[in-house]
Amino acid sequence: MPLRAKVLSSSSPTAARVQMSTKAAIEVFKPLEGDEPEDVVFNSLKSDMANVIIMKGAGEKAFCAGGDVAALALWNKEGEEGQRRSAEYFALEYKLDHLIATYNKPYVAFMDGITMGGGVGLSIHAPFRIATERTVFAMPETTIGFFPDVGASFFLPRMAGSVGTYLALTSARLTGPNVFYSGVATHYLHSTSLQSLESRLAELRFKDYDNMEKRLATINATIEEYCTGLPHDQPMLISGELRKAIDRCFRHNDITEIIQALRAEEGATKSWAEETIHTLYQRSPTAVNVALRQMRIGGSWSIANTFIREHQIADKFMKSHDFTEGVTALLIEKRAPKWEPESLDAVGMDNIAEPFFAVSKEDKPVELLTDADYYSYPYKGCGLPTEKDVEEQVMLGVMTRGEVLRHFVKGTRGKQGVQEVVKEILDRKITTNKDGKAVWVYDQE
Repeated sequence: MPLRAKVLSSSSPTAARVQMSTKAAIEVFKPLEGDEPEDVVFNSLKSDMANVIIMKGAGEKAFCAGGDVAALALWNKEGEEGQRRSAEYFALEYKLDHLIATYNKPYVAFMDGITMGGGVGLSIHAPFRIATERTVFAMPETTIGFFPDVGASFFLPRMAGSVGTYLALTSARLTGPNVFYSGVATHYLHSTSLQSLESRLAELRFKDYDNMEKRLATINATIEEYCTGLPHDQPMLISGELRKAIDRCFRHNDITEIIQALRAEEGATKSWAEETIHTLYQRSPTAVNVALRQMRIGGSWSIANTFIREHQIADKFMKSHDFTEGVTALLIEKRAPKWEPESLDAVGMDNIAEPFFAVSKEDKPVELLTDADYYSYPYKGCGLPTEKDVEEQVMLGVMTRGEVLRHFVKGTRGKQGVQEVVKEILDRKITTNKDGKAVWVYDQE
């Protein structure tokens, strides 16, 4: 199975922190023919005794950099049987991601190190996502001729403004505190604090009658105890004029219009726009168009429908040219890929994304392990205030700028990063009326 994960012995003190109690899960996530010795994570039902589930990387370099896509490309070259095996791999991965996204116990992801592709699926849907100075986050799929999956159809369109679309199309990286500022992570800690935090979380005990809200609040307060400040030498990246430019350019529904908007950028964002155009032209034209369509419709999908639809899309990518070509060229043969169509300009007026979203009678939906579902993440208050949160407060029309800022700082008990993020939103999105009250400024179409 080409998604590698370290087995923890059931005798290990930490084993219960990574084991799922769902009976269906234990039947699915077990050694399979062809697995490597350290390919399976979940090997026991003992998590019924666990109060907190912790997911972390086995080493210092990465939390999880994704699956072995080279193996998938080789399978695809075998024809229909190999492509079917690839699709089955994604079905298994998405079942796990959905189980994590709807799991009924507190789940904490230590996003320490590289967190990309499949690693995002293991972390992004958790109520607690901890970034460190070593975190490198990206959805690099369009680089290799694939689409942002593992639930990206759910979480990226729900990011503020057009940030999610920008990350999906360009595979842009966020590092360290900027993973936190963007809302991808809920907390930022120095990596040296993780071991102590893990030990402290293992000591937590809950009453049987404590509801999830109370348990999450206790864990949130515990994590905050280990927050020792944000680095002063790494300012907020997606902010100010850059954030405005991202919203201006990536709000469009057509890749040609996005390119045109980028070419129209002047001043402080002109250089960024030129680099972004160059990046987009390096990506798979098919993948970029699919990702853009995905960002526009995924915001209306439920979490269960997200993984069902993504599996159908992944299946079509396994049967198409660009994924196998991209992986073979970039990761195996170390050469430039030959996309089909060859460039964004060659796409023309063809709607090359539509076939990937078409559902036929032959497309059997993947059977998820539970029927749990939702349209918005059920755990609020674990991370930083969102731009929507600030907008709703400003739209009450009764607060000054300073009062809005104090409202969020006080409401989150001085949570690290709140002042910086809310101040950036206010700088960019409000003006003041004659009474001194904050007024929200909406972008002009």
